[in-house]
Amino acid sequence: MSAEPIRVLVTGAAGQIAYSLLYSIAKGDVFGKDQPIILILLDIPPMLPVLDGVVMELQDCALPLLKEVIPTDKVEVAFKDIDAAILVGSMPRKEGMERKDLLKANVAIFKTQGAALDKYAKKTVKVLVVGNPANTNCLIASKSAPSIPKENFSCLTRLDHNRACSQVAMRCGVSSDQVKNVIIWGNHSSTQYPDVHHAKVNLQGAETEAYQAIKDDAWLRGDFISTVQQRGAAVIKARKLSSAMSAAKAICDHMRDIWFGTKEGEFVSMGVYASGNSYNIPEDLIYSFPVQIKNSTWKVVDGLPINDFSRAKMDATAAELVEERDTALDFLSQ
Repeated sequence: MSAEPIRVLVTGAAGQIAYSLLYSIAKGDVFGKDQPIILILLDIPPMLPVLDGVVMELQDCALPLLKEVIPTDKVEVAFKDIDAAILVGSMPRKEGMERKDLLKANVAIFKTQGAALDKYAKKTVKVLVVGNPANTNCLIASKSAPSIPKENFSCLTRLDHNRACSQVAMRCGVSSDQVKNVIIWGNHSSTQYPDVHHAKVNLQGAETEAYQAIKDDAWLRGDFISTVQQRGAAVIKARKLSSAMSAAKAICDHMRDIWFGTKEGEFVSMGVYASGNSYNIPEDLIYSFPVQIKNSTWKVVDGLPINDFSRAKMDATAAELVEERDTALDFLSQ
């Protein structure tokens, strides 16, 4: 007797991140190898012909776990009784567009999607916001869905986390699974703070502090941080398109960890509600913290010692988020 299928929504489903993502979900890489799936694909009306092509390809993959694929441009269809929502679709920043204009457009989108979650989704739904500005979009969606617990909302900083992890691994000449507990603090923007003060590297079987393993504090406090902060822009410059393969992989990692939990003694980064945190981060924000996950419930890793260098960077990205939030809430109340 196979399990009941779960309903998984992906928005922006005709876009390039989704194109890299949908196969992994449908194959069982995210929700488990014996979990049947109904995939619901939402996009805007002009993208429906493209979406039909994506549906054909999913059918042609002949994947045993994929029970049904539902393409739609209607929120009442898309959000109905869903177990998981991966909100990839957002208004991208166009040439010459002010950040404020971008925020305004996205507040409208995520207000609508939050309201649809509130009205149609299961109250247990887990919501991952990927579309940028992800932290603030996530906050708006949550505020627009008061009947769904705030803890069910998170935004993607796992891509930044994976980038940081990989940079450390390459520097130490080890594979990335030998590095653990890097942290991304704050906003998924260039103010984010990639922190390796608590990271460990496995060198020839011995667990070593990252700062000891790398032995180059100048790099760790300089180029390492800016490389991770600017990596998205570097990919766009090279490919003329934004990170899709790596973003999709990070989405899979994030959702799989929510579903199955993190390993003992390890933590990952995700943007979550800051309320009740022990790091003096303003409460009403979605801020990226180190978290551990058990029984589909995340908990911020408390009590990590924070030095002055880290403190300044954690506060700077919090300040940006407060400003974004206040601007967005102005638009929301209009």
